[in-house]
Amino acid sequence: MKTTGGSDAMKRRAGESAAEAVDDGDVVGLGTGSTAAHAIRAIGARVDAGLDVRGVATSFASRERALEAGIPLVDLDEVTGPDAAGIDVAVDGADQVAVGGENSSDGGADRVAGDLDLIKGGGGAHAREKLVDSAAERFVVVADPSKEAAVLDRAVPVEVLPSARGVVAEAVRAAGGEATLRRAERKDGPVVTDNGNLLLDCAFGEIPEPEALSGTLAGTPGVLEHGLFVGLADEVHVGTAEGVRILEA
Repeated sequence: MKTTGGSDAMKRRAGESAAEAVDDGDVVGLGTGSTAAHAIRAIGARVDAGLDVRGVATSFASRERALEAGIPLVDLDEVTGPDAAGIDVAVDGADQVAVGGENSSDGGADRVAGDLDLIKGGGGAHAREKLVDSAAERFVVVADPSKEAAVLDRAVPVEVLPSARGVVAEAVRAAGGEATLRRAERKDGPVVTDNGNLLLDCAFGEIPEPEALSGTLAGTPGVLEHGLFVGLADEVHVGTAEGVRILEA
């Protein structure tokens, strides 16, 4: 259930803008998806020019992109914990961003105050993405205008234990949603995550209270992780035809 939308040029502008948030010596969370891929390439170009960073990949795909870009990688457990360096900044994409508030101009970029709650998981990597993004001191989201919405309303990806598929689907129905097993595109059968689990895409219509739904899904037995990222994003860099618009929480 990968999302489509803005042009590659818009995604590239967003990725390159977010890459500038990375400082020398940082540990960087490296997100998954087409827009995050542009950020990884831009960080790699800065590494080639002398930037000293270490990356933490959020998926097999982001790991492969980081290695191609020449970014040194470390495991998550190497940089988290009481005596570890921690993650300084995570750069990741989103399938949808809830935007509130009013536009205002601040220098060259428009600044928008909003909730910036997200739906992620179109690439099926949201369990590890949430681990990395929530552990970061600063979480920067990259997106194009097609991902913005006044209220979240996309289907929420939910990673479930294979044996719990029916139980979770029933719990989703009880919460007012409808769960659909995500099918693979180039083979028979379902999508299997990097963790060996299944994905349910759960449609609830508009989600006016994502925090409440997040708690319901998180408390459902059999759910490993869901794609609602509530209160995590610090900034969203939106690539447009003219440049980059920065949204701040």
